[in-house]
Amino acid sequence: MKELGVGIIGTGWVSGEYFRAFEANPHTEVRGLVSRDKARAKAKAEAFHALHCQAYDQVDDMLADSSIHVVVICTPHHLHVPQGIAAAQAGKHLVLEKPVALDLAGLRELQAAVRAAKVKTVVSFVLRWNPLFEMIKIFLADGLLGNLFLAELDYFHGIGPWYAQYEWNTKKDMAGSDLLTAGCHAVDGLRWFVGARPNEVFAYGNVSRQNPLHYEYEPNSLTLVKFEDGTMGKVSTSIECVQPYIFNISLFGDQGTIRNNQIFSKHWAGQKGWATFPTVMPDSGDVSHHPFSDEVRHFVDCILSDRESHANLEDAALTHEICFASQISTREKRPVRLPL
Repeated sequence: MKELGVGIIGTGWVSGEYFRAFEANPHTEVRGLVSRDKARAKAKAEAFHALHCQAYDQVDDMLADSSIHVVVICTPHHLHVPQGIAAAQAGKHLVLEKPVALDLAGLRELQAAVRAAKVKTVVSFVLRWNPLFEMIKIFLADGLLGNLFLAELDYFHGIGPWYAQYEWNTKKDMAGSDLLTAGCHAVDGLRWFVGARPNEVFAYGNVSRQNPLHYEYEPNSLTLVKFEDGTMGKVSTSIECVQPYIFNISLFGDQGTIRNNQIFSKHWAGQKGWATFPTVMPDSGDVSHHPFSDEVRHFVDCILSDRESHANLEDAALTHEICFASQISTREKRPVRLPL
């Protein structure tokens, strides 16, 4: 038997990627899968040839299994807090799909439960393991951009009837906001690259005049973020847009600039134009395109070496606070100071 047993809550699109990643890891195997329909959970386990995976239709029944050490929560957003608290109280390490909570109160309750249980966590801001993200972090660490003063990220992903989560994604009490349900990847990328703590947010949001996709909240927003070191940030998000998926990154420093996979730097003498570095881009909303196996490998190593992930719940809370502040600013038409 492998050292760590894994239980997955949810049988949707993203759960399959976790199933594949944990089954492939040399230290883990999936031993439990929860669905409202036990037959569906059993069928998914059989499809992955998971010999030791038990199907459940109740979360608490799976949490009672002592052979399960890690729980993955990939259910609709409004379930993340109660399921996360229950798993932490059961002593399970947590993989939490984003958003971890739809409001500040829920976030604080989840943080308190995790702190009390002393379990390890990783929040699935999976693009931190994307090769473009990793190369940009190397360039920043090497000083090729110098000191950043402006960072802009765009998340444009039209989510309509053609997309798996659309049925509930239009509901405010299930999806939360454009940032919480999707654009938080860009918000987290902004924080990840800037590296300083955010201290103020100002935002605008809207919905198209006809609202053909029937969103109950504003599915488009512009969010400005001021950081403690003076860096300015901007995140543009639209989940109502009519276009192919786009995730843009622009970073401006006093020694150079990065635009997606292009870089210009004063440190490269004689450079006369953009240098393009070939890599895997974050250019698809398809979850199979995302590096879940690398995220899982990282988290398993954190558990086995007893260290915290750089994407743990405490760190992810800072990203979520920007998202909550953006909602407040849009609603109240004022800047919002952080922390909340």
